[in-house]
Amino acid sequence: MSKVEEFNEYRASMNEKILGANNKIIKRLFNIDTNAYMEGVLDVKVKEMLGLACSMVLRCDDCIKYHIEKCHKLKITEEELYEVFAIANVVGGTIVIPHLRKAVEFWEELNKTNVQT
Repeated sequence: MSKVEEFNEYRASMNEKILGANNKIIKRLFNIDTNAYMEGVLDVKVKEMLGLACSMVLRCDDCIKYHIEKCHKLKITEEELYEVFAIANVVGGTIVIPHLRKAVEFWEELNKTNVQT
């Protein structure tokens, strides 16, 4: 199983379990998150790139993977991706570099998976 498949299966399984608890506040939080990334004045591609940069600065590897996959599906270019990485590292500082490495590794895995399908 690829890292991408493993991440997606785990995320889906845990989200189902969490949402299955039927906690109104958690459900609303998930809904706000979903709605925040919908088309608006800013297009979805820009919002996902913003989400990626913020996730890198906050050093959340799961969020980074999620937004990288969304960006990949939206067909951002590698040049655009590296500009997002650059901004995240300027804002977040060198502490973001280990997360940059993991982000690049996940992007490469997405490209391998994309080629195989």
